[in-house]
Amino acid sequence: MTQMKDDESRRALIVRLRRVEGQVRGVQQLMENAAPCESIAQQLSAARRALDKVFYMMMACMIEQQVTEDSSPKAVHADVRKLTDMLSKYS
Repeated sequence: MTQMKDDESRRALIVRLRRVEGQVRGVQQLMENAAPCESIAQQLSAARRALDKVFYMMMACMIEQQVTEDSSPKAVHADVRKLTDMLSKYS
């Protein structure tokens, strides 16, 4: 399994995840304070989009690593198929 090798990318994703964590805590507080449903839905949507962004950044990292590690066209084709299957599975 491919691991994230770029420390800068890893740190950027961790920072984004911490922001998402804060957004989710904010949603919990809204719910605890009986905020209007529309406000809660808006914040849930923002948190979901932020988490999706992390997911897409992670997938891009995986694609980049897989394609740059394998040099033969056959290996690249197999890697692309594997990544496409992963996208279908997790999207």
